[in-house]
Amino acid sequence: MNHRTQVGIVGAGPAGLMLSHLLHLAGIESVVLEARSRQYVEERVRAGLLEQTTVNLLNETGVGERMKRLGLVHHGIELRFGGRGHRIDLSELTGGSTVTIYAQHEVIKDLIAARIAAGGQIVFEAADVSIHDFNGPKPKIRYRIDGTDNELSCDFIAGCDGFHGVCRPSIPNGVLTMYDRIYPFAWLGILAEATPSSDELIYAYHERGFALHSMRSPNITRLYLQCAPDENLADWPDEKIWDELQLRLAAGKDWKLNRGAVIQKGITEMRSFVAEPMQSGTLFLAGDAAHIVPPTGAKGLNLAVADVRVLARALTDYYANSNRELLTKYSETCLRRVWKVQRFSWWMTSMLHRFADDNAFDQRRQLAELDYVTSSRAASQTLAENYVGLPME
Repeated sequence: MNHRTQVGIVGAGPAGLMLSHLLHLAGIESVVLEARSRQYVEERVRAGLLEQTTVNLLNETGVGERMKRLGLVHHGIELRFGGRGHRIDLSELTGGSTVTIYAQHEVIKDLIAARIAAGGQIVFEAADVSIHDFNGPKPKIRYRIDGTDNELSCDFIAGCDGFHGVCRPSIPNGVLTMYDRIYPFAWLGILAEATPSSDELIYAYHERGFALHSMRSPNITRLYLQCAPDENLADWPDEKIWDELQLRLAAGKDWKLNRGAVIQKGITEMRSFVAEPMQSGTLFLAGDAAHIVPPTGAKGLNLAVADVRVLARALTDYYANSNRELLTKYSETCLRRVWKVQRFSWWMTSMLHRFADDNAFDQRRQLAELDYVTSSRAASQTLAENYVGLPME
């Protein structure tokens, strides 16, 4: 079966769904193709910290109602090291900006509901998706649904299908330059039915490794431990995880971690990745299809939303004014932000984690950096303005 739309979007993650929503508001048709089921994408637990710019966009475009009711607004974070906690007052340092704890799958639910309510087309469980002719004037996407072959003709293709998707590998050899860094550690993360032990996130530097205290709701805590990339989860029974979290997060303080039933457990690899350029012909990559950041700075979802904000504006200008200038500059515009966010995520990761080849000098230097960041207003402000989200260009 043959179909036609203006923009074909591969992937119903935050990038693909937000792009479809923004295009709809501009009167531009799109079809979203997603390999997984609706239930899967609405329940897949991912990041949960939204920058101020992301929150503003959700509110401005009419999909922020549930977030306003259920999201947890945070005005600061705590860095903990050397037996002391140091609060970074994000709002005071950034003229009132905040971050909001609201899980990615909740954002997905809100965007799917908005698209369906507006009559938007999302094709779930689309099998064997492939993209074709995107370096010519008539790109197309082929896929199979319920055993039937389909072809979607479009003007542009948005590759929002993640790091392991089909869009980036479809670009011919020699077009993209890949920048990659694999970190020599991972995060062991748990989701627990426990009241958060702090009102704000705690980033802890400890001689045994990094730890993070976060939350998903007033009753669900999200916690992470630095571990080896090849860590075997079987070697980490719940009690051992709780004991290690208590040790690292307390950081020498008289502090008690609330414990509860562990409802999810997993290992998260740590990598930095950028593909340049983020476009080829009429194919535009966005989100994890184009770049990956280590989770320390909580930037993945926010960077995906920033990409499609730029892309939606460029497509709107094209359809309204037949102007390709913003489309031509899509990569250049996005990559300025991408590399600033990569720098910040690398810096946070390097400052807070233990590296196996560190010597005593490296460890003292890390502690001095943490001391400087928490005692200098200029340094604290640099962290804060990156953490709440750099302004959109």
